[in-house]
Amino acid sequence: MAEQQSAPVTTAPTELWVERTGTRAYTGRSSRGAEVLVASQGVPGAFTPGELLKIALAACTGLSSDLPLSRRLGDDFDATIRVSGDADRENEVYPQFDEVVELDLSELDEAARERLLVTVERAVDKVCTVGRTLKAGTKVTLSFDIDA
Repeated sequence: MAEQQSAPVTTAPTELWVERTGTRAYTGRSSRGAEVLVASQGVPGAFTPGELLKIALAACTGLSSDLPLSRRLGDDFDATIRVSGDADRENEVYPQFDEVVELDLSELDEAARERLLVTVERAVDKVCTVGRTLKAGTKVTLSFDIDA
């Protein structure tokens, strides 16, 4: 009997865009139906672009560390990743981001904690695409599609 092969599963890349919704206010959207409000600092209920960059870094760290942490702590562990970093307004860059992963590791002895933290740090360094991109730098291109 011949072995059946299933067709490879292909998923279209997620499309991302922002639409202007007001003065210095945009809604970020994805083709998967997600939305996020983006505006100037001080606008209630909206993130600034810099805040979203920091959130993306913290979320990537969380997702990258989830598997090694859940293997050791179980699927229901609590974690919070705090991220900070002030903008250098003279140069309009963020020179540094600082992340702090908050975990309850009180059930582990010191050696087990150290092993777990080394494993988590390696996982984040290996698979956190956002962190890796920020550390390496990236090329950004800008083009225009205009109605004339």
